[in-house]
Amino acid sequence: MILDSPLIVAEPVGRYASRSPLVVDCSVLAAVLFDEPRRDEAALVMTGRALFAPDLINHEMLSVALKKLGPRNELSVFRSLADLAELDLKRYQVDSLSQFKLARHTGLTAYDAAYLQLALDLEAPLATFDKALGEAAEALFIKRGNPNESP
Repeated sequence: MILDSPLIVAEPVGRYASRSPLVVDCSVLAAVLFDEPRRDEAALVMTGRALFAPDLINHEMLSVALKKLGPRNELSVFRSLADLAELDLKRYQVDSLSQFKLARHTGLTAYDAAYLQLALDLEAPLATFDKALGEAAEALFIKRGNPNESP
């Protein structure tokens, strides 16, 4: 996981009802679910929000779980996966062609582009500890908020 960069919450222009949406990537969920050093920061930004992620989130979280799995923490890893299953997290399938174009345009991985594409589709903020993803999101949200520039 990338934990040396600050938590970035790139937010498009918009207003929301009672529970504002938040697209969370694997780095943010892993910080909370696997009790990583920046857990409190990630949990705070998620509190009171409607959480969204692309449907690949489970696969990415399983990959994190496998990396964290050791003989002394097997139970805590399985608890973290159980917590993921119980989390009120809406999973969405992202349009593959849009995701591909976005990845190509931004230089992001296809996985990271899925999170950003979902945030763009929902016009929702994106929370990530991944510097490249966060900066790409901020740049696109600023561009979309400026009527003189095309997205």
